[in-house]
This record gives sequence, C-alpha cells and structure tokens, in this order.
Amino acid sequence: MTAAASRPLLYLDVDGPLIPFGAGPYPQGDDAHPLLARVDPALGPQLAALACELVWATTWGEEANECVAPRLGLPDLPVVAWPEPSEEDGRGPVHWKTPALVGHAAGRPFVWVDDEITRADRAWVAAHHPGPALLHRVDAGRGLTDADVTVLRAWLRREGS
Repeated sequence: MTAAASRPLLYLDVDGPLIPFGAGPYPQGDDAHPLLARVDPALGPQLAALACELVWATTWGEEANECVAPRLGLPDLPVVAWPEPSEEDGRGPVHWKTPALVGHAAGRPFVWVDDEITRADRAWVAAHHPGPALLHRVDAGRGLTDADVTVLRAWLRREGS
C-alpha cells in the first residue's frame, strides 16, 4: 500500500457543511450558484492541512471541483460515485450515502463530514466497516467551523498515525 493509500479519507459534503443555511449575513452571490458566496475561503487551507486525503461526498459530484474547490483554494479532489437510486433509498433510518462511503473506503480509516448523519449511520458503519471511522455531523445553520476542524484534526492525529 502506498503512503497516500494508507492515509485516512475525509469525505466532505457541500450543502450544509460548506454552504451553511443559517441566517447569515452572507455576501451577495453573483453567478449561476448564488449560494456559493456562503463558502468560507478560510476553510480551504485548514482542510488542506489535515493529515488525510480529501474526497467529495456530495451530490454536486464533479461540479464541486468546478465551483467549490476554487473558492476554497483546493485542487480537484476525487469524487465518490454514487450508486443509482433504488426503491430502498430513503426508506430506512440509514442515510443513502452511508453504504456507498463504507464501500468506497474499503477498510481505510475515514472521516465523514455531513449535516445529515444520525445514530443509525454510526451504528451501520460500526457494524460494516472494519477500520476506524468518525462520522462528524455539522450544524447546517452554521456550516463547518474552526471547532469542527479542531475535532477532525485531533481524530486524524489519533487514528491516522
């Protein structure tokens, strides 16, 4: 296994964690994605400095590389390819992303940053993922904060070494 392949993964959602939905104030958006003005560019260097491999885990798909990554000063990141929706999606308490992320991680340690993580997701990951995992729920009203990044950094230091 290469050094890069042994680093923990950090799965990053966009809506909620990077584009907060709270009251603001936010700068005025001026393009096809007016909510992108809510992305805090200061988060980019903080995320890039984490001891992990950043991966988009968002329905934005490749568009996260086109629209979000440049605002954060990040390079293009790998993107999780989501499975086709099925009739089972949304019927149970486990988020539809959870099984796909565990499959993508393939046993590697990972962090998942999202605003929709529940106890059911944590239990599912604990039962189906052989490696360490941190499912970190972000308050969608505030988005990813310095305090959240501190939690991620501490976990990665502890589990990623």
